[in-house]
Amino acid sequence: MTVQDELNWGLAEAFYTEALHIELEQRGIENKMECQVPCFYKGQRMEKHYQPDIMVGEVMIELKSVSELISAHRAQLFNYMRLTRTPISLLINFGQPLLQGERYWLNEETNECILLDRNMNPVYDNPNSDYYGLDNL
Repeated sequence: MTVQDELNWGLAEAFYTEALHIELEQRGIENKMECQVPCFYKGQRMEKHYQPDIMVGEVMIELKSVSELISAHRAQLFNYMRLTRTPISLLINFGQPLLQGERYWLNEETNECILLDRNMNPVYDNPNSDYYGLDNL
């Protein structure tokens, strides 16, 4: 929220990525900006890598600066989570006056990406879908 307060909304994603990296460092939170994360296929490490905006430990942070988060943004994040086997990811949008954020957990048993509420509990609105209702956040 500090980054949103300082830069406001609607800039290019790259500005928010660097600003969030700086903000986390200033708070003593170790993070990596645009680092290479290995990808896997059937448990085997691939030569290709994915470059998330920011990694904090094993948490992937994907930033957007769009007028609205859409299912394609979530699908992209879910694919990255599955390829990299990243257990928790945040999708943050700086493209509106009010900061938007969603957090997801990768259930490795089912290969589903599940929306988590503020208390890190799964939100199960639609058990047949990768995406579970944002209305409950």
